[in-house]
Amino acid sequence: MGRDASYDGSPIVARNEDSANGEWNPKRIVVVSPADQPRSYTSVLAHLTIDLPDDPLRYTAAPNAIPDEGVWGEAGINAANVAMSATETLTSNERVLGADPMVEYQPATGAAGSEGYRAAVAGGIGEEDFLTLVLPYIRTAREGVLRLGALLEQYGTYEMNGVAFSDSDEIWWLETVGGHHWIARRVPDDWYVTMPNQLGIDSFDLDDAFGPAREYLASSDLREFMAENFLDLRLPGAGPSGFLAARSISLPEHGSEGGVAGGPAGGSKGALPGGVFNPREAFGSHTDADHVYNSPRAWIMQRHLNPHDDWDGLSARHTPASDDIAWGRTPERKLTLEDVKYVLSLHYQGTPFDPYSALGAEAQRHLLRPIGINRHSELSILQVRPYRPQEYRAIQWVAFASNPFNTLVPLYTNVERTPDYLANTTGRVSTDSLYWAQRIIAALADGHFNEIIPEIERYQETTLAAGHANLRVTDAGLAGSSGGDAGTGVSAAAGRVAGETEIRQLLEAANEAIAELVRTRTDELLGKVLEISSNLMTNRFSRSDN
Repeated sequence: MGRDASYDGSPIVARNEDSANGEWNPKRIVVVSPADQPRSYTSVLAHLTIDLPDDPLRYTAAPNAIPDEGVWGEAGINAANVAMSATETLTSNERVLGADPMVEYQPATGAAGSEGYRAAVAGGIGEEDFLTLVLPYIRTAREGVLRLGALLEQYGTYEMNGVAFSDSDEIWWLETVGGHHWIARRVPDDWYVTMPNQLGIDSFDLDDAFGPAREYLASSDLREFMAENFLDLRLPGAGPSGFLAARSISLPEHGSEGGVAGGPAGGSKGALPGGVFNPREAFGSHTDADHVYNSPRAWIMQRHLNPHDDWDGLSARHTPASDDIAWGRTPERKLTLEDVKYVLSLHYQGTPFDPYSALGAEAQRHLLRPIGINRHSELSILQVRPYRPQEYRAIQWVAFASNPFNTLVPLYTNVERTPDYLANTTGRVSTDSLYWAQRIIAALADGHFNEIIPEIERYQETTLAAGHANLRVTDAGLAGSSGGDAGTGVSAAAGRVAGETEIRQLLEAANEAIAELVRTRTDELLGKVLEISSNLMTNRFSRSDN
């Protein structure tokens, strides 16, 4: 969400990291110091080696606890208060993938020195690598786009991905297009953007991208790529989307710019396209699978955030299967962190598609892919607050496991270490780790949702309120205001802050305090959930011994 759409004026980026079906990727939250950042990086999946600059910044990350497939840093904020979320897996179409194939690892064949031997060929970069290769070396969100874009053009990628960058002023969203191409757009300040797992940008100004580049950026040969491969699908004289223009829908109200596309439309080979076009039509997918996996998630998020639009009924303007739900739009009011957490936990509440509801038929309740799913790995909400000093401006709000059942922990990112409760995750199941504790609670609560959800809601309200209070008191202490609060990790003496080291120590103490409070509340909740679930076991019997 842009700074004018958020409750406190912060640009905010948030993303669920989900594992594949039937797989679990335990996560932890760590700080990577410059000394620990590699100078020569080799990916596990693609077997690609890249030399890195010698001046990395410190940064937070959410890596896999079991590094058998690489780092997978996912989300973090660096010492320059630049945030990066990488990545949202996207879809494309056959025309794009045929024109610019994915750069996939090719293992060696045969024995070295023998006839027919072929050496292994490294693949491109992907989700495993993005955060490690980019976040330590950027000082603005725009720099993040340009660094990642250059790496994509040089090395290629083996998958379609979307990546968000933010600083205290703006947000940029980058989407890969085929193996080496990419586009990026600055999120308007008064918009929020919703991104399921499909290419999302629905309006792109080529003239700006290859001119002043104020709001749009792209790979250097994108126009040639489009022209040579007939990827421009605009009808002659149409606007950014001929389909929308034909229906006479007002694009600004809908969440995309209007205006007539400049340059040749329809893809005359050799002529470079210009003006405004719809990348979702040119580069994205519109499959039956999208209508149960992707578009319903955009529908339910925007249905919640703009509730007075037309979302329900047979004649609704937008349905779960609509292909033209806007990439971004202006909300009806300013949005809060709690709004972000709620929409990223949605399971179609209030509709026949809610798996926990009795509203719909059984087939309806399990027809659509929920946002709040069983296989969440972690959620990071990255908040860079422009109204706070650089030393304690950035906050990474973290949650693990299935979002309907977990809570957020706010962590200051200008620190040398994170609390053990969030950093010590291993492959061993243990309630000493917030990741495993929240996964156990979700698994126990799921089967008795209606009986247990009141306890979950109280836990979420209590811990989120404590998180906001911890930030408020810590900020006030660091700003030199009077008063402290025992239990927050910041004393009244925090008003006397001298240097950077002392500030980091105070921030680490605040992080430890909220982590300890969340640990206490999580242990209490686990006990309640275990008791309720045990009393509702299928083999229960009401008669006891005399």
